Amino acid sequence: MVRWFTVAYVFTALAVPRGVIPAPLGAQIAVAKSPIEYEISFPNANHHEAEITIIYRDLNPGPLELRMSRSSPGRYALHEFAKNVYSVQATMEYEDPLVIERPDPHQWNVVGHRGFVRVTYTLFGDRADGTYSGIDRTHGHLNMPATFMWARGLEERPIQVRFQPAPGSGWRVATQLAPTSDPFLYEAPDLAYFMDSPTLLADFVEILWEVEGPEGGQEFRIALQHDGSAAEAERYAEGTHAIVREAGALFGEYPAFDYGQYTFLSVYLPWVSGDGMEHRNSTVLTNSGSIRNNLLGLLGTVAHEFIHAWNMERIRSDEIQPFDLEAANMSRALWFGEGFTSYLDDLLLRRAGLIDTDEFARRIGGAINTVTNSPGRRFFSPVEMSMQAPFVDAATSVDPTNGGNTFLSYYTWGSVVGLALDLELRTRFPGLSLDHYLRAMWAAYGRTEVPYTLDNLEAMVMEVARGDRAFAREFFGRYVQGGEVPDFGALLAAAGMVLRRSRPESVTIGGIGLRYGQDGATLQGYSTIGTPVYDAGLDRGDRIVELGGRPLRSPADLEAVLEGTRPGDEILVRYVSRGTERSAVIVLVSSPALEVVTFEADGRPLDAGMRTFRENWIEAKAR
Repeated sequence: MVRWFTVAYVFTALAVPRGVIPAPLGAQIAVAKSPIEYEISFPNANHHEAEITIIYRDLNPGPLELRMSRSSPGRYALHEFAKNVYSVQATMEYEDPLVIERPDPHQWNVVGHRGFVRVTYTLFGDRADGTYSGIDRTHGHLNMPATFMWARGLEERPIQVRFQPAPGSGWRVATQLAPTSDPFLYEAPDLAYFMDSPTLLADFVEILWEVEGPEGGQEFRIALQHDGSAAEAERYAEGTHAIVREAGALFGEYPAFDYGQYTFLSVYLPWVSGDGMEHRNSTVLTNSGSIRNNLLGLLGTVAHEFIHAWNMERIRSDEIQPFDLEAANMSRALWFGEGFTSYLDDLLLRRAGLIDTDEFARRIGGAINTVTNSPGRRFFSPVEMSMQAPFVDAATSVDPTNGGNTFLSYYTWGSVVGLALDLELRTRFPGLSLDHYLRAMWAAYGRTEVPYTLDNLEAMVMEVARGDRAFAREFFGRYVQGGEVPDFGALLAAAGMVLRRSRPESVTIGGIGLRYGQDGATLQGYSTIGTPVYDAGLDRGDRIVELGGRPLRSPADLEAVLEGTRPGDEILVRYVSRGTERSAVIVLVSSPALEVVTFEADGRPLDAGMRTFRENWIEAKAR
């Protein structure tokens, strides 16, 4: 059992690289222009509203250009946060009103001021997740770009923000912002850090523990809001602690967290939205499921987001450094930043003892199956697929897209590339692994916080692989810049695992969603390239009336038609497409679905070499 404790809030600004976060705010404020002062209160929390005041002093002449962000750190699409802002007013120091002009939907220009401006507005927020803000009787869940205006030209000024809890709420504050002696007053050195600092106001459970970091002791904090028991909170904390230990072992050390603390903002309530969002010294973790019913799923997100404290927050692509709050951000390296992290989160769950070997095999098998059977590989490489982020990263569109055929998630594809690199290094270069590659990236680009390029990622593979330029070039050419899938059958065999067909005897017309009714079965999505229904010409909205001469009104009807058939058999389909009755021939195929199982589960003996390889790969590394 982990021994948790609560300590007094005593923080010291840590020394960190220039341009990331300046040290102590008090000294900075003394020599710089006046800090920007924010205050947020919740007098109408029941109706999802917050009241926000901003005070600007020592302004230069000319319009004060106020903006709402269009994107948010950790997101790559546009979200148009200005849509939830109203009742905007501006006054001078003695409440004299100022004129506000609107040059575009995201901006308010305050004109005629004499160096002082007080701005007030109302914010509506009813989506608690990593991107938006959620305000209600239970909490104020704030993503800063979705909550606070900011001023062009004042991005380098320090910031003070006062949080006023809802009346009678008993709310406390959890955030990565720098604390003060006042428990409701916090500071940030500049706008970039402020906007990267999500904040939870709630009556949460707080769990703390300490670890040794590169510059001494550091504290981890869980701010947990949930509707479960104390025992469930304890199990969640124990799982998180195990993940933190194994992540530290993976990279060889913890980052030097600013102000000596890392915070998990964990909110698991039925009315929040599922999400995980990384930040420099914290992460947002939200889910409508409970610890009781979904502990392992929640811990999987914990693992993913915590790995981002290294990979994405400090090991960072030059294409998203610095982050642009006014545009869709894009990186061609998301297959590495998000994809490798997706592989590592399952690996950490296994090393932490939270899943067994069979479950780990099932998970990597699912990713291999998705990538192998996705038609998206023929359109874009992992690098090119990363460039789709502005269209898919929590983005929405009114018009339908053909994403089911053209898009393969850079999370999933990247996880398979990470798995391949791990196994290739372990197989071809005994004693080396992805662990060594990640530590090398951390030493060169993470600890130093020097942004990397795509070429740097390839060059580091060569460096770690004992200078083997041909290996690095081939790996990147085939699996990163190209769309090939490695020979996982051979790679996994070294660890005593088998890649096989999961349903070799079954036949299929294509993995399609059907809505059954008395008049037939309607395709719910676009048919997938290469499947029998696609080749036969059927697509979304088409209604299958008969298949093989049998009405199709239930899943049982489909099973009856396919019973006793073999791959290559032809079945006549009669269907209605956009008002016209048509017929075609469907040629059945065997299910292409793949899975990974252990040699033991496949009835094969596991030799000593396989056992050692597997232990070195997936067993605990923390001591």
